[in-house]
Amino acid sequence: MGSHVSPQNAQGAFEDLGRIVLGDEPLPAILEQVVHIARRVLPVPTQASITLLVDDTPLTVACTDEDALALDERQYAAERGPCLDSAASGALVSIPDMTADDRWPQFVTAATELGVRSSLSVPLPVQRNVTGALNFYASELEAFTDETIDLAQTFAGHAAVAAANAHLYETTATLAEQMKTAMATRAVIEQAKGIVMRDRRCTADDAFNALVKLSQETHLKLRDVAQRLVDDTTGTG
Repeated sequence: MGSHVSPQNAQGAFEDLGRIVLGDEPLPAILEQVVHIARRVLPVPTQASITLLVDDTPLTVACTDEDALALDERQYAAERGPCLDSAASGALVSIPDMTADDRWPQFVTAATELGVRSSLSVPLPVQRNVTGALNFYASELEAFTDETIDLAQTFAGHAAVAAANAHLYETTATLAEQMKTAMATRAVIEQAKGIVMRDRRCTADDAFNALVKLSQETHLKLRDVAQRLVDDTTGTG
């Protein structure tokens, strides 16, 4: 994997991003496109996600795969992590080597178990009460060079404009509904963790990791795995 960006790839991605800024699609649809375009910009293979922090409540509004979502959710459950710190502070957070970072032990453990060895979270300011972060997770050690980080920051600046434009079309009710859904999802995951902890007599971290593994094995979303487990246990499925 080279350390230099293909100008054609980067240019094409920025052009694609420019085109969606002009539309008036709803915010989740815009950000779903943004996160997939973002992955094309960088010269290293990554998984990517976008965290929004709405009135201090975190929500993953878009992701390229379930592992990225699982790593975001791990941070939300612990109320600590690079994507939260980046979204809240407006500062870039880079972890060149997961095994050498001691700031967020729970996140680092989860990332390492999923084969992620470095990460990058770039702040994404949207509106006064809505901030966010564009997160990249890489299997390569020290995947994010200075050149790559500069490119990610440039892209995030453009993406923030796209998100802000899209946000103008969102009503307060729509955003509130998204947050309600996010909180319900988190509650189901917490319930499922409790069931696994009881059955296996294990820690909350081990229970979460077991749910992530089951999600990978069944090719189901984390929230769906959790819902099935809760339904099976309560007899409501």
